[in-house]
Amino acid sequence: MDAPRKRLLERLRTDAWRRGTFRLASGRDSDFFIDCKQVILTAEGHRLCGEVLCEVIRSAGLAENVDAVAGVALGGCPLASAVSLTSGLGAAPGWDALYVRKEPKNHGTAQRIEGRVSLSAVLRVVLLEDVLTTGGSSRMAIEALRADGHTVLGVVALVDRCEGGREALEAMGLRVLPVFSRADFLGE
Repeated sequence: MDAPRKRLLERLRTDAWRRGTFRLASGRDSDFFIDCKQVILTAEGHRLCGEVLCEVIRSAGLAENVDAVAGVALGGCPLASAVSLTSGLGAAPGWDALYVRKEPKNHGTAQRIEGRVSLSAVLRVVLLEDVLTTGGSSRMAIEALRADGHTVLGVVALVDRCEGGREALEAMGLRVLPVFSRADFLGE
């Protein structure tokens, strides 16, 4: 494991992972919770997420085909910003960031997808998710992106809880690339 990935996991274990009784966004109850925003929204965490997720996208051979990275609201949005910024620091053109809302906003332009996509460009997108459980939020974001004519190349999840989300997204024909899994936190 390279140094940025190792440090990111250390921060997630220390600052994001908790034991207890929690209700998840999926509606399920769990005896542990991983609140990645507690790390992603720190200066170091933002930098580490940008570095690590860019490397995952590059290592998967997707970099040459990506126009944008899309964040699933709310946890994936800062990931999209971090990856977009990091990708733009090199010599190659960077990837734009998109934010996919759960619902269209009820004012202004009523966009569901924020970013360059609102200018009617058709993009090749990698979707970013902070924690993947059942895949429900990711599926809704993928459907919104596809409905606007965009191609979703794959999904990168910072943490896969290994509770069916990966399989649900793969059933949609998508490649799913988790950075960490429940085993990294529970030692399974």
